[in-house]
Amino acid sequence: MNQHGLSDEISEMLRCPVTQQPLHFATGSELLDFEAEFPEGAYITRDLKRVYPVENGFLIIVPERASTSSS
Repeated sequence: MNQHGLSDEISEMLRCPVTQQPLHFATGSELLDFEAEFPEGAYITRDLKRVYPVENGFLIIVPERASTSSS
């Protein structure tokens, strides 16, 4: 189990439903280009352009809820 409550096996399988890129738990510096706030954290695509929030302890991996980079 990783620090975000997901098993390592599950974390390695996570993919963006739009781009199919792998997702990883975002660091604070990776989230600087996004206008939204992520108090519980977020998962971000490899190219750092799309972020999925964690809310109430659950990853919200729905395309309509993703934030995209402002740059």
